[in-house]
Amino acid sequence: MRYNKKELRLRVDFNNMMSKSVGQDGFTDKQLLAASAEAESAFESVKAGRGKGMMGWTELPYNQDEIVEDILATAKYVRKNFEYFVVLGIGGSALGPIAAFQAICHLHYNELPKRKRKGPKFYVEDNVDPERMEALFDVIDVEKTMFNVVTKSGSTSETMTQYLIIRDVLEKKLGDKASEHIIATTSRDSGNLIKIAQKEGYKTFYIPDGVGGRFSELCPVGLLPAAVVGIDIKGMLAGARYMDELCSSSNPRKNSALMAALMQHLAMKKGKNVSVMMPYADGLKYMADWYCQLWGESLGKNKNLDGSACNKGQTPVKALGVTDQHSQVQLYAEGPFDKVITFIAVDRYRAQVAIPDGCEEFPNVNFLCGHTMNELIQAERRATEYALTKAGKLNHTIVLPELNEFTLGELIMFFELETAYTGALMQIDTFNQPGVEEGKNATYALLGRPGYDEKREELASAPQKLNRYII
Repeated sequence: MRYNKKELRLRVDFNNMMSKSVGQDGFTDKQLLAASAEAESAFESVKAGRGKGMMGWTELPYNQDEIVEDILATAKYVRKNFEYFVVLGIGGSALGPIAAFQAICHLHYNELPKRKRKGPKFYVEDNVDPERMEALFDVIDVEKTMFNVVTKSGSTSETMTQYLIIRDVLEKKLGDKASEHIIATTSRDSGNLIKIAQKEGYKTFYIPDGVGGRFSELCPVGLLPAAVVGIDIKGMLAGARYMDELCSSSNPRKNSALMAALMQHLAMKKGKNVSVMMPYADGLKYMADWYCQLWGESLGKNKNLDGSACNKGQTPVKALGVTDQHSQVQLYAEGPFDKVITFIAVDRYRAQVAIPDGCEEFPNVNFLCGHTMNELIQAERRATEYALTKAGKLNHTIVLPELNEFTLGELIMFFELETAYTGALMQIDTFNQPGVEEGKNATYALLGRPGYDEKREELASAPQKLNRYII
């Protein structure tokens, strides 16, 4: 599909981050100018790291032509031969595919009759709640299901638990043909899953070494599930490539992701330690979930690059407009001055619904008649933006001309670049996750994984809970 770049260019409105709009908590042009050298340094740091270490994600829009063709061929085979497609994963292996599915596919995709869907019914198992696993077996026929197990290391406890359960069920039902129902997405050269895949003969896609889970949506981790449900993955990559090109300047006034990063960094210095992501489209609801992992796991660190101690980060919070105007906006408007709210707006929704005439005897209802739901949701967003701005609360708006594969790719790349720039400004390692690893290691020890004896001893010697504090 061809996309008009000019018409689909993502825009970012920073007006309500400025003192002219929100008063003393906002920024002045003088302050931004004074911080421009810091922003340029962050840009150069990210630029120098492109394609190196854990920054392989920067090259995904450019280096996957052959892989994409393999994905498209595999997706076509799955659509033809299976009625269900289930992703087994957690973290970025799950959040990205869920977000893309929700953004592009019909909002009731799985409930559509087969003739109206572009692919098999789609499920993502991103937890190890036993009730959830049992519930999955109530809505799928495993003999008609393709399972995509996704873990780079092949030692992720949650994902490999799911795999072991699924493999057992498949082998009991299908015997030697069980391997035809599993696709592995993992590391090419290391880890347990690649060894298992080679032994069992699974179709395999590879996660590049320099791509961490939270930056993996634009590699086979996210592209395969997207292609299976009929999403134009070439369009997603084209949008990401376009955004990368738009963010090629070291001048924050010519690079929206760099400007967003600079303002978030300056806001954190002012004590704004909460980042609220609030899209005004149900299709983008799970983009907020994906953002929360990207932002929180990348920026929540207790060491600077020089090794000195710190406890840095900005807590991400997800919200959905208009829904959460009735649950969270009271806090944002009248609560503490500790937040930056990011709205995501859509110019043109993919449907238009008119509000019909009625309730003439009730003017405070009838005034809606003759308008559309499209007008209503736009008015609600603008009104909320106005209310927060009037209250002096920092906010800015990302605008998508419409929601499609191209603009989704733009949005993903925008957030990934913003995160990388922000980490560089904060002088932290954006791409490690030692806090996550500590929890993983403790889990391994508790369940008796070999090689974790020392951690088991550490856990055994931890302070015991006292009954008097349990009521």
